Amino acid sequence: MSTMPARIGRYTVERELGSGGMGDVYLAFSPAGDPVAVKLIRRDRLDPVTRRRFEREAEIARTIVGTNRVARFLDADPFTDRPWLAMEYVPGRTLYAHVEAQSPLLPTLTASLGALLAEGLAAVHGGNLMHRDLKPQNVIMGAHGPMLIDFGLGAFLDAGHDSLSRGGIVIGTVRCISPEQANGDTSQLTTASDVYGLGAVLLFACTGHYPYEGATWGAIHAQVASPDRQPDLDGLPAELHPLISSMLAYDPAARPTLDEVAIQCTRVMAEAFLSPAMARHALVDLTTRDGMAAAHVVPSASVARRLYQAVVGDSRTDEEQVSNETEPVSAGPEVATEAGKSRDDVPLAPISRTRTPASRKVAENLRQRYAMQSGL
Repeated sequence: MSTMPARIGRYTVERELGSGGMGDVYLAFSPAGDPVAVKLIRRDRLDPVTRRRFEREAEIARTIVGTNRVARFLDADPFTDRPWLAMEYVPGRTLYAHVEAQSPLLPTLTASLGALLAEGLAAVHGGNLMHRDLKPQNVIMGAHGPMLIDFGLGAFLDAGHDSLSRGGIVIGTVRCISPEQANGDTSQLTTASDVYGLGAVLLFACTGHYPYEGATWGAIHAQVASPDRQPDLDGLPAELHPLISSMLAYDPAARPTLDEVAIQCTRVMAEAFLSPAMARHALVDLTTRDGMAAAHVVPSASVARRLYQAVVGDSRTDEEQVSNETEPVSAGPEVATEAGKSRDDVPLAPISRTRTPASRKVAENLRQRYAMQSGL
């Protein structure tokens, strides 16, 4: 069991958000208090070539524009002991968690999901970047619609075919990878591989199952890699069957383009007398009705103390700060977390009278400047 780091780069860690084949993901805060999602890469994914590829892909991810369907890239350090990637934090639960907790999406809402994600992926592909790891766990159902996460990590997925089977930790991923990825042909991947991954995501969204299932990683991998095994389309609604079955074609050339995916999804919505905007609103309402995606994210009292210490250079321990207690500062009202719980409204460590708060210094400086300008 790994120990949660106190800091990653310049970010102060609040709590773990999840763990997977790539590494561990943490909710953290920038020095200014902005929430971010930081992924700390596993050590067994590392080698010099992979680090260089990670650096290139992270730089590309920084340039992606033209879509609000991708969590923004913020920062990365590919050459530290454990590389990390900081992305925009999107409150909400994953598509996987929603389907598991509630039920599969209606065909029209699955079509809305497909059109929105296809539009986002098209912008990413336009920046010469591929995702390579599309799966329900990498789609966050946020307050403004679905968001794709984990861009910039494709370098690690292609670090070696054998790495896919380590410890049985990527069963969720292998269920969604394209046949060409399963066969280890990663050097010639095209955007059609992401189309396959999106098809697997949409299949799960409307049926609750993956294209291929099995008791072990090897059993699933063998099915995905075999040209003679057809994906399991049981329960797939008739109006989505032509699209999703073509997206899951074994031959990359037989799959539709992302533009064609978006057009066919729009037709499914139109046949149900829904405009894309109406369908998106319905999708957001359904997947965020518990209010999780709209919750404000604030640091806990202990993290707020560490943020303060990092900014002002205060190296004292919490106990030393408490011993100088004078004017406690509240951490603010309780807020809902992703798990539906509330953080304790614990007072922040008080500010000692021996140290003038930065806000007071700024205010006094402004008073003096305005006093010297009698015309103001």
